[in-house]
Amino acid sequence: MGVATLLQQIHACRLCRDDPTGKVLPHEPRPVLQFSTEAKICIAGQAPGKRVHDTGIPFNDPSGDRLRDWMGIGRDVFYDPKQIAIVPMGFCFPGYDNKGGDLPPRKECRGAWHDAVFDAMPQLELILVIGQYAQRYHLGSLRQKRVTETVAAAREIWRATDRPRYLPLPHPSWRNTGWLKKNPWFEAQILPLLRREVAQLVDCT
Repeated sequence: MGVATLLQQIHACRLCRDDPTGKVLPHEPRPVLQFSTEAKICIAGQAPGKRVHDTGIPFNDPSGDRLRDWMGIGRDVFYDPKQIAIVPMGFCFPGYDNKGGDLPPRKECRGAWHDAVFDAMPQLELILVIGQYAQRYHLGSLRQKRVTETVAAAREIWRATDRPRYLPLPHPSWRNTGWLKKNPWFEAQILPLLRREVAQLVDCT
């Protein structure tokens, strides 16, 4: 199956409304992702938030601003599907929990689409694995018990993998500002590796 056909089928997907695993999605589905057979970097995140759901643009929020800063690239490169693939574990905004936080990514996407999407991208050289749900899917036995421990082992995980290499990251949400202050090693040790790898794989001209 070609990428164009696969994308078309994903954008038309209504599993979490019509045949859900658990509760029905509380709004009309709007899958948000981008990928191609040319991108060398994939951002494997969790699920779109409400603002991304409203605009249909991945990471079109403060989290995206922080992630682009971490990567050292602008929106032009970030939103070029020939350079960057963006494949969250859940393609649709999952809704809010009772405390007003985002619910976990929907399980339907993983079962229906993820293997096919990544099979269609054998050219990937680097996958940025953001958050516990993506780390569980992509890292397998390389994942530690907690996200902090997994991110702390990022250099070892990067060395242990090869084409694609995997680099675990915390979620760039502004809610994690406190985490970043408590873990200064992330900016001192992991961000330089991230920016170096991204710079080698993208064309900013």
